[in-house]
Amino acid sequence: MPLPDRFLERLRLIVPPENLDGVISSFAEPERVAFRVNPLRGVRAEVLAALEAEGLVPRPVPWYADAFTLPFAEREAFLQSAPYAAGQVYLQNLSSMVPPLALDPQPGERVLDLTAAPGSKTLQIAALMDNTGEIAAVEAVKGRFHRLRANLLAQGATAVRTFLQDGTKVGRYRPDHFDRVLLDAPCSTEGRFRADDEETYRYWSERKIREMQRKQTRLLQAGLEALRPGGVLVYSTCSFAPEENEAVLDRVLDAWEGEVGLESIPLQVPQAVPALDAWQGRAFAHDLSPARRLLPDGLFEAFFVARLRKA
Repeated sequence: MPLPDRFLERLRLIVPPENLDGVISSFAEPERVAFRVNPLRGVRAEVLAALEAEGLVPRPVPWYADAFTLPFAEREAFLQSAPYAAGQVYLQNLSSMVPPLALDPQPGERVLDLTAAPGSKTLQIAALMDNTGEIAAVEAVKGRFHRLRANLLAQGATAVRTFLQDGTKVGRYRPDHFDRVLLDAPCSTEGRFRADDEETYRYWSERKIREMQRKQTRLLQAGLEALRPGGVLVYSTCSFAPEENEAVLDRVLDAWEGEVGLESIPLQVPQAVPALDAWQGRAFAHDLSPARRLLPDGLFEAFFVARLRKA
């Protein structure tokens, strides 16, 4: 396995032993194609019929009615299909669909997507809300911001307002404002490592993990400041690193002691295991077991998902 030795050493301490071989082999296996039907552009039955007319037979995902999969060999045909060109479907890994479902946004609510580009989860939120309410999508990097806006336009997400802004400052501008906040945080992207693509892991280091941890903590603080009392925030990353996941939650729960609590995630998703209770010999101060780690298997990418509620 050509992945960094230190990364693999850490992985053996993070992943349950019974899952380790499957996780490691997933880095070298071709991923199945996963996608969502976009109800803002088409009716599910009609979109599926159009795909089938082009020789594609999507398999349904039991826990999400708009989600489907295809074999990896059919990826290019899917990308050349008429529904894809019309914005009626959106290519998205199944793990990436879990945070918006855990957030459970309702039509008419005020929702913040704090680090939104390229927009896959923002679009999913708009679809779950029937394109109603107030959806704010924040992105700090100009190039990614323009890609976000283009995706929202192509997919018909008209309820979303976009903001080119540092997400760590949002809490100052909109304190106690949003019913729900999604923070799919910038991370070391360990969940997207591919054994046959050195570019996916070339810049990985434990120093980068620590840099990400500091940024994630500031963003999570800002998201909680912007969340109204009684509101829900979902925190997610595509990293295995406990420093970016459990440790960030533990630190923020300390800072918001008595004001913020973890909730269970109301989804029965395969490949999900509880969060760690300790790392590198140190037990976490809080019970983090309601949070979930999604383990990669060629269909799911590695993800960490936690749902918090403000008292």
